[in-house]
Amino acid sequence: MASQSSAAVISAASAAVRSESHPDSKKPIGSVRFQPLRLSFSYGKSGNMSSRICAMAKPNDAEALPSSVDMSLSPRVQSLKPSKTMAITDLAATLVQSGVPIIRLAAGEPDFDTPKIVAEAGVNAIREGFTRYSLNAGTTELREAICRKLKEENGLSYAPNQILVSNGAKQSILQAVLAVCSPGDEVIIPAPYWVSYTEQARLADATPVIIPTKISDNFLLNPKDLESKLTEKSRLLILCSPSNPTGSVYPKSLLEEIARIIAKHPRLMVISDEIYEHIIYAPATHTSFASLPDMYERTMTINGFSKAFAMTGWRLGYLAGPKHIVAACSKLQGQVSSGASSISQKAGVAALGLGKAGGETVAEMVKAYRERRDFLVKSLSEIEGVKISEPQGAFYLFIDFSSYYGSEAEGFGLINDSSSLALYFLDKFQVAMVPGDAFGDDSCIRISYATSLDVLQAAVEKIKKALEPLRATVSV
Repeated sequence: MASQSSAAVISAASAAVRSESHPDSKKPIGSVRFQPLRLSFSYGKSGNMSSRICAMAKPNDAEALPSSVDMSLSPRVQSLKPSKTMAITDLAATLVQSGVPIIRLAAGEPDFDTPKIVAEAGVNAIREGFTRYSLNAGTTELREAICRKLKEENGLSYAPNQILVSNGAKQSILQAVLAVCSPGDEVIIPAPYWVSYTEQARLADATPVIIPTKISDNFLLNPKDLESKLTEKSRLLILCSPSNPTGSVYPKSLLEEIARIIAKHPRLMVISDEIYEHIIYAPATHTSFASLPDMYERTMTINGFSKAFAMTGWRLGYLAGPKHIVAACSKLQGQVSSGASSISQKAGVAALGLGKAGGETVAEMVKAYRERRDFLVKSLSEIEGVKISEPQGAFYLFIDFSSYYGSEAEGFGLINDSSSLALYFLDKFQVAMVPGDAFGDDSCIRISYATSLDVLQAAVEKIKKALEPLRATVSV
């Protein structure tokens, strides 16, 4: 039972939860910069939690130092937006630690344990003393296993020197962006997009060029829209299929149309983020972009072990691509982190040994995800004014709640965008989800269904209850 009142101080990243800024903006997110936030929780007679988020008046540490000390931060770092997914996830965890019963639907993390045989491979690596530095590019054993996987499952032929193993797919993407982009280059990103794409482009002094997609098109990129945005500055297109945050899967025919457009632009490269490749629901199928005609030399394929194999904490991802680009990324990695964990790499070899697409182990997880997806789509579609594009992969729903914007919630205030609605769900009904503006689409909210069906059933009831009083103030 939670105490009558409790408080928790969270990092400045949580300021992102409340921020309002255009997804293309280069300004720091939110009106609070580097200033801690304080969450105060109180419980009424009914036991309901009420929270208040306000900036603390505590001075920054820098203000207590002599004026001769320059404590300023670099413009590059200050221009970065905090990750809203991390902010919401950390905020929800902080609330839970304070005794608040939060339903957590924010994190993109499987609720399954790492498969036993994979975990045992990691344990055995420790017991057998495989605990030293690995090669910067990754162990030969793992890179050869990745080459076999790409050949057998994706129809792609790579040599081990075309593979770079990193500390998660996020690092793989950043290094690829830094390797090919120069200041002033443009990075084409369809929206909704994963939150880190735009910020990683900015770290390379490149300009994110956002192309909105429509829920009526299942959030898939329209080739005509792509063609209209390409210029001589266009350097990189980032595609994610299955998609985070929408769960959309690009059919092969659409990817072929996109490839034909790319072929007309000699400078244009592609990052194909395929981290959710194995979490896909028939009849949808996955196509690796590099397998399309003339796209092999243009494509940097990103994949990893976190999602399909429930290995988020092992931090293991990889890049496959042209030899000279992989070498450039390896040079970057050698100065940033060096090789990935030797223990994790042994586990990665075991994961790839489970069979095609992860074998029966991953198939059972996907079966559970599909059951959860079907439940959510059916249940949430019953809510008046809600729009849903049924996901064909990954474990996310990207739901359009915009018909409820403009309403006034008693005891909360005005709900006028995805951030305020997400805070309303969290504040008044203890359901943590990620506002769509984090992904470049303010009309939606992302729900992760990487949790049990029982939890999702409870969440649906709370969401319905939360929206019920808003119907009186908004025409839906």
